[in-house]
Amino acid sequence: MWNLRSVSIPRKIHAATAAILLVLPCAINGHSQEPSEAEVIQHIDAVIKARFEAVLAYTVTEHYAVFRNDDLTHPSAEMTVRTTYNKDTGKTYAILSSSGSALIKHYVFDTLLDNEKRINEPANREASWLTSTNYEMKLKPGGTVLVDGRDCYAMAISPKQKAPNLIEGTMWVDAKDFSTVKIEGVSTKSPSMITGPSHVSRQYALFDGFAQATHAHAETDSNLVGKTVVTIDYEGYEIQIRATK
Repeated sequence: MWNLRSVSIPRKIHAATAAILLVLPCAINGHSQEPSEAEVIQHIDAVIKARFEAVLAYTVTEHYAVFRNDDLTHPSAEMTVRTTYNKDTGKTYAILSSSGSALIKHYVFDTLLDNEKRINEPANREASWLTSTNYEMKLKPGGTVLVDGRDCYAMAISPKQKAPNLIEGTMWVDAKDFSTVKIEGVSTKSPSMITGPSHVSRQYALFDGFAQATHAHAETDSNLVGKTVVTIDYEGYEIQIRATK
């Protein structure tokens, strides 16, 4: 699951990203012709793979908040976590602070962290990538649209299998570098037996030339427990990039 600021592409883009941009003639060589659907999908796959190969590790501070029913002003529980990602081992978490309902902390926060740790294990992580291996992708008509201050292509995405962390909806990618800008949709599988599917969105910005999450929002509803909204804000990325010759 799952204070956004628009971040422009750094002047000095990492070599792995630069290598991808060399094969995007429609985007960077002054051509006015729009890329085909197949070309957009190919570029999305290449950018996501390059990010995985280049980002060796990072740390980020994540702030979680849970809101119940229609009260979106006063969270029922909050938690701040320092997350460490390592390409070889996955994610680990250090809880910096927490407050509010003990039940929510146990059934929501603990579940979220456990799920994120599991899907980021080396053997599992590729199954959740937003690539054509995991998703059917269709380029939406109408050309580019402005999302968070960036010209984007909108892709309809539908996962090839059902899982709580896979969504059916829309993915917006930057029209210049094909990095992920935003995703929005509905999870294809309920996160628990007592709730329905989650309506989710996640926003991204570029850090060291690669897309990282900046804000996430997930909303579930059920007759038994009512409406629950979870938000996550990501701040203070420190990223280790693979050295290039």
